[in-house]
Amino acid sequence: MVAATHGPLAGVRIVELDMPGAVLFAGMLLADLGCDVVRIRRPGSEAGTVAANLYRGRSQISLDLSQAAGREQALALIAQADGVIEGYRPGVAEQVGLDPARCLALNPRLVYARASGWGREGPLAGTPGNDINHLALSGALHAIGPAAAPVPPLNLIGEYAGGSLFLALGLVSAILAAQATGRGQVIEAAQVDGAASMMSLYYALHASGRWADARAANMVDGGAPYYRCYACADGRHVAVGALEPHGFRALCEGLGIAPDGFDQYDRACWPALTEALAAAFASRGRDEWAALFEAGDGCVTPVLSLTEAPLHPHNRARGTFAVRDGAMQPMPAPRFSATPAEAAPPVDETVADILARWS
Repeated sequence: MVAATHGPLAGVRIVELDMPGAVLFAGMLLADLGCDVVRIRRPGSEAGTVAANLYRGRSQISLDLSQAAGREQALALIAQADGVIEGYRPGVAEQVGLDPARCLALNPRLVYARASGWGREGPLAGTPGNDINHLALSGALHAIGPAAAPVPPLNLIGEYAGGSLFLALGLVSAILAAQATGRGQVIEAAQVDGAASMMSLYYALHASGRWADARAANMVDGGAPYYRCYACADGRHVAVGALEPHGFRALCEGLGIAPDGFDQYDRACWPALTEALAAAFASRGRDEWAALFEAGDGCVTPVLSLTEAPLHPHNRARGTFAVRDGAMQPMPAPRFSATPAEAAPPVDETVADILARWS
């Protein structure tokens, strides 16, 4: 594999100690942006067809890290790398001899980035947990869903945003510092920390008395009638985001509702307004409403399925999705004017191949 020449991070060398979840997605993001990522997988483990797109862009090698020969080969790569990303259970990296202390002693400018759910400090460090558990302790899960019960937002907020994105940002930030100082460091991206950070606005609003500590009771959590989803005559849904007064007026006018009959921000009006909006949307199919509001200010869009979203004209015009290796995939984000990112296929290599390229 020729070293990546695309993306703003071309030339940055990363060793990914293969793990599902936050590390896997972070590795994809870094590879999309041009990092030369080498994924070290266990012998016999292969990128499955179910999530093959998440393995894109990397060099792949198989090493048995429980054996001295495998560890030495991994350390030879780490000695030439700018960063390492790992998400083992606490103590595992130390057991196999790939812990931060040993790696930084070998390569003092290395950035060693660790992903975890609870972090490596605190009463829950080392205990089992998944995305939903980390969201629960951050306060984010309590805020999402209808009044009756919280709703897990897939694994997007805890594992991917709170874990992968903070891991990648921390890694790149520390690499910039290492390039300036020659000193590496250890980065810890705990999902509970990242999810809590993303709740900063809502903690601030709550502290100022502007956010009710309850679900579906606020402006952007489904409580406001003009910021939620509605069922249409065909059983499909539209999303309404008419937060601003001009958008609210356009929404009402498009539905045939007199906007002056409701005070948009008066919570006492919300139940009656919700009922009026629900009745109006239920009178036509989703795509009829989407077409009616497409060019206006009402902020109404169709709620698209995973099959439909890649086919929407806006997504097609932007190339937001594309078929790669026989499967539809979201394309890299964000966009760069001079150093565009790229979704490249994974490539099997040997340690010798990589060291020859990195030397």
